[in-house]
Amino acid sequence: MIEWVKSNQTLATWLGVASIVTFLGALIAVPVLVTRIGADYFMPEAEAADGDRLKDRHPVLRWSGLILKNLLGGLLVLTGLVLSIPLVVGQGFLTIFIGLMIMDFPGKRKLELRLIRLRPLRRAIDWIRHRYGREPLRLPEP
Repeated sequence: MIEWVKSNQTLATWLGVASIVTFLGALIAVPVLVTRIGADYFMPEAEAADGDRLKDRHPVLRWSGLILKNLLGGLLVLTGLVLSIPLVVGQGFLTIFIGLMIMDFPGKRKLELRLIRLRPLRRAIDWIRHRYGREPLRLPEP
């Protein structure tokens, strides 16, 4: 491993910089996004009211927004995967979850509910929300 780093110093430097940037980005983005989630986000009535916020916009604006939103979510998922690697510091699973929440794909709601019911993830999210004066997330009965 040390030999590889010595022979690829430029690549290793860029990977180190990217790791630091993604760590700092996740450190800032995750609490902001977790506190912006409505406490009733997972409730059935909120799902029906949420809908597509860009549905009345011009198709170019709507598709551009959808693509950018999915790219941001995908970037957070990838960042979370990197942060999940052993010996890499960060909240990988929480970052993956936030990235999935941002994205739009079939079956998303079911996956979100399954993940948010995992005790460590729920505890982390509710702790962050409490720290910033937000009420805990409400979940429908299973």
